[in-house]
Amino acid sequence: MQIKSLSEDLNFALKARDQTRVDTLRMLLSELNYKKIELQKDLSEEDILGVIKKEAKKRREAIESFKMGGRQVQADQEAAELALLEAYLPKQSTKEEIKKQILEMGEIKNLTDFGQIMRVVAPRFKGTADGAMVAGVVIEILGQK
Repeated sequence: MQIKSLSEDLNFALKARDQTRVDTLRMLLSELNYKKIELQKDLSEEDILGVIKKEAKKRREAIESFKMGGRQVQADQEAAELALLEAYLPKQSTKEEIKKQILEMGEIKNLTDFGQIMRVVAPRFKGTADGAMVAGVVIEILGQK
């Protein structure tokens, strides 16, 4: 994905008067620009995905906070933004897919320490699964041993 395609999507959203999409894409492009300034170089595909993941995580946390505070309207707004951001991320693995892949990994069979298993498992799911979900599955598997 390139910043150019995000800018084109922003133009389409402006023409369609889709305010949620406009606001979300403007925020994302702004964050990407900040990252570019921080790194002092053009952003790679991995850098762009990292920024999108970070923003999606912020939305997930905000949704939980708003729900706990009884502010459903704001939670719904954050959920709409999250859905837009997730459209730009690669397909995420489900909990069942993660568990199946971990159980098929031969190199973890003799490991019993959470940290050791995560060192082996985490790199395999980088970009395709949420780290917290992978950790939860590892804890679940350790509980079954």
